[in-house]
Amino acid sequence: MNNDTKHRYGRISRLFHWGIAVLIGWQLLKFFDRIADGEHWIGQTLVPWHISIGTLVLLLVVLRILWVAKQRGNRPEHDPATSFLVKSGHFLLYAGMVLLPVTGILTMLGNGYGLTAFGIQLAAQGEEISWMASLGSLHSPIAWLLLILIVGHIGMALLHHFVKKDDVLRRML
Repeated sequence: MNNDTKHRYGRISRLFHWGIAVLIGWQLLKFFDRIADGEHWIGQTLVPWHISIGTLVLLLVVLRILWVAKQRGNRPEHDPATSFLVKSGHFLLYAGMVLLPVTGILTMLGNGYGLTAFGIQLAAQGEEISWMASLGSLHSPIAWLLLILIVGHIGMALLHHFVKKDDVLRRML
């Protein structure tokens, strides 16, 4: 079952969800780069892929948004009492997943570094562009906000599963 239904997310939605979750988890390891100026195994092995993985996350999130729009009438329904909060939380998660790589790209371009992902040069090095660099400076605060949203998202999924004992978590498993 590839398409979503009123009772369960389809294979494609689950693949997007868990694939992006793994990639964002990898990206969040960048926080460890702050320890000892990246002079440890995380900083030396995983963090160099940060820009490439971030570019991939942006591509997958855009594809996921298009898929969600296509599945709009088929997706599982939310409890009407909390529907606004659920939709707002998911909107903020999607906004964070888009804004984080966009501000990362703005940082790279704004500081004149260019942009290379998976060895493919997407934008050449050039002059600094102050407005891009300025907007790019929001990258780190957005990362912290997205981390808080992710922790809340996981917390709510676990609350539904272990306390409310409903099928909310099982829809995505």
